[in-house]
Amino acid sequence: MGTAITLDLADDLPPATLRELADQVFAWMREVDARFSTYRPDSEVCRFDRGEVLLSEASADLRFVLEACADLWGATDGFFDAYATGRLDPSGFVKGWAAQVASDRLLAAGAANHCVNAGGDVRVRGLSPSGEPWRIGIRHPWDPMATFLVLAGTDLAVATSGVYERGRHVLDPRRGAPAGGLRSVTVVGTDLGVADAYATAALAMGVTGLGWVDRLDDHTHVVVTDDAREYHSAGVPLAP
Repeated sequence: MGTAITLDLADDLPPATLRELADQVFAWMREVDARFSTYRPDSEVCRFDRGEVLLSEASADLRFVLEACADLWGATDGFFDAYATGRLDPSGFVKGWAAQVASDRLLAAGAANHCVNAGGDVRVRGLSPSGEPWRIGIRHPWDPMATFLVLAGTDLAVATSGVYERGRHVLDPRRGAPAGGLRSVTVVGTDLGVADAYATAALAMGVTGLGWVDRLDDHTHVVVTDDAREYHSAGVPLAP
C-alpha cells in the first residue's frame, strides 16, 4: 500500500523462532497489500469496487473491513468515509488494522514484547530491547528530520494522519474537497485500526476535529493546526 513496514521483536527467543515470527508478519502484510491495495488493479478491493467480486464471494477479511468501515462511518458522523474519493478506499483503516492483527498474532505466539510500525502507525506491547517502555516519536509537522513529542508505553496503538507526506490527501466528505485547518492528528488507543480511522476522521473535520477527539472515550490525542498551534489531551502518555 505504498508504505514501509518495520518490526522489532524484543523477546529472548531462539533466533530461528524470531525469524519465523518475522517472516509470518511480513507474509501477512504482503497478503494485505495484495488484497487491499488501491494501486493494484488486480487486488480484491479494486475488483470488488468494479463489481467483479460480489459481497457473497468476498474474502472474510474484505467483509470484515467493509463492516468495520461502515461502523466507523457511523461513529465519526460520516467523516471517516471509505468512499470519500468516489471509489472504495478503506486504506485509512486497513493499514492500522493489518498492523494490529500482526501484533495480536505475535502476542498469541508468545512474543509479548514487540513493535510493529506500518508507515508511522505503531503498535507496541511489552518492553523494548532496553527493558524500558517503548518510546514512539511523533514527527515534527514541518521538519521531516525532527520529532516534536515522544510518547512512551507498554501497550499503545499510535496512529497519525497528516498532510506533510502526501499533501492534503484526506477529503472532507461533506464538501468533497481536501480538508484544511489541521496539520496532523495523532490518536492513541489500544486498537490501531480504530485509532487510524479516528485520526483520519479528525483530520477530515478540520478545526472542529479538535473538539471531537476531546470527546473520544478511551483515547488520547495530539493535534497540530495549520497555524502551528499544538494541543494534546491531559492523559496522552508523554515520555518522561
